[in-house]
Amino acid sequence: MITGQLKSKIDKLWEEFWTGGITNPLTVVEQITFLMYARMLDMSEQADEKRSARTNKPFTRRFNDDEQHLRWQNFRHLGAEELYKLVKDELFPYFSKAGDDESTEGAIFNEFMKDAQLMIQKQSLLVKAVEMVNDLPLENSDTKGDLYEYLLSKLTTAGINGQFRTPRHIIRAMVEMMDPSITSRICDPSTGTGGFLTNAYEFLLEKYTSAEGVEREPLYDTDGNPLLDSNGKPLENLLYSGDLIDPEQRTHIDTDMFHGFDFDATMLRVAAMNLVMHGIKQPDIHYQDTLSQSFAERFPNEAKEGMDIILANPPFKGSLDEEDVCPEVLRKVKTKKTELLFVALIERMLRVGGRSATIVPDGVLFGSSKAHQQLRQLLVDNNQLEAVISLPSGVFKPYAGVSTAILIFTKGGTTDHVWFYDVQADGFSLDDKRTPIKDNDLPDLVAQFKARDKAVAETEANDKTQKAFWVSKDDITSNKYDLSINRYKEVVYEEEQYDPPKEILGKLVSLENEILADLKELEAML
Repeated sequence: MITGQLKSKIDKLWEEFWTGGITNPLTVVEQITFLMYARMLDMSEQADEKRSARTNKPFTRRFNDDEQHLRWQNFRHLGAEELYKLVKDELFPYFSKAGDDESTEGAIFNEFMKDAQLMIQKQSLLVKAVEMVNDLPLENSDTKGDLYEYLLSKLTTAGINGQFRTPRHIIRAMVEMMDPSITSRICDPSTGTGGFLTNAYEFLLEKYTSAEGVEREPLYDTDGNPLLDSNGKPLENLLYSGDLIDPEQRTHIDTDMFHGFDFDATMLRVAAMNLVMHGIKQPDIHYQDTLSQSFAERFPNEAKEGMDIILANPPFKGSLDEEDVCPEVLRKVKTKKTELLFVALIERMLRVGGRSATIVPDGVLFGSSKAHQQLRQLLVDNNQLEAVISLPSGVFKPYAGVSTAILIFTKGGTTDHVWFYDVQADGFSLDDKRTPIKDNDLPDLVAQFKARDKAVAETEANDKTQKAFWVSKDDITSNKYDLSINRYKEVVYEEEQYDPPKEILGKLVSLENEILADLKELEAML
């Protein structure tokens, strides 16, 4: 959560880009990301300089003697023409070089900063953008993540492959159900903007922060007045220090806990910055099509049985060239449909005992093709399919109105019963505006998922008219492995009572007579 004043700064920065002729939301985020990256490079350099002066220990410089003019503090005051020329002709080429060094920033951006381009055409816009980015509190590690999340919330268009930003509250519910630990290796094979990974990190910080390690920061509106909740109490931003995390665990978090892959270079830049802004020093983010044959060749430790938890919302539409798809994935499910291939890929990437929560379009649950049934059979017969959670069709608006569900499964073993839950409201209206409402099933979903008891599956307590219920494997297999909730949920219809037709007709005649009498009375008055 960020203050109204900071939101106002982001809104103003966004408006400057919009009026400056850059109307593609992803391009706006990308260009702001580049400027944030430039400033953070200089901030890191300054921090190392102070540490070196204090300890008399040398460090690997990001800027040599001939590159000092490329530091944020040295160019941000330049005039419009000089600033534009330096950023376009020197700073962006420097980004490619910075990606080749061994520093933290280089390790993060080495695969995708080399193609960075300045898309800002107006010198005046660049000057304003530099000024506004300079005013953002990037030095405050507790605010940076929320700041970038708010920036990403302005992405309101779906990608050409059907990918779009997953609502943060949906991600949070999925993370809570997965309940990652401090030793987990967590992956998103279609990373996008990195929402699943950043939310998993935030969850871990909260989980491993003591009561004494929580700081409370009051929130204010743009006029400096305290923000209040519906009960008149001051709103606070809770800052979690992660004080229960030891240095060895911190190293694991910074280098080997979070893994992300995508074949959209722009998305990768945004995802990498998102993770860095949240406080992860060296997230393992790579430019890679995870469905291709080259994935297993380049990343053998990630591509097969390397992950403890996979959280994903893979692209829903489009088909791939079958010749380029990894043969081991095709052996699991022979198809060109990406939504089926990604689930098979995730099953392959998990270690035995590893778990996944993946969002899929409803067609995956009930599709009648051989590939659809083959995938569902794989999940039910060769793994432990834990839950199928139906989401309302409006949760991804304004991006799309597609109906979706969350599949939760553990790799290995077999399935005997599957837990179903029917989410009917997620705390927001299901139209394009997505305004907050009181109805919200997500807290109940998480609570019931954690407390679910398979012992009730064969008892009268397993009431299939409720939001949550169990379905046996026998029922699923006898229905061609159909996993749609409507196949098993029992709907209770209340019988409506109607008056006999003659009574209804008599009431209509009586009403007509009353109307006629009133008309005659009105006529007499005239």
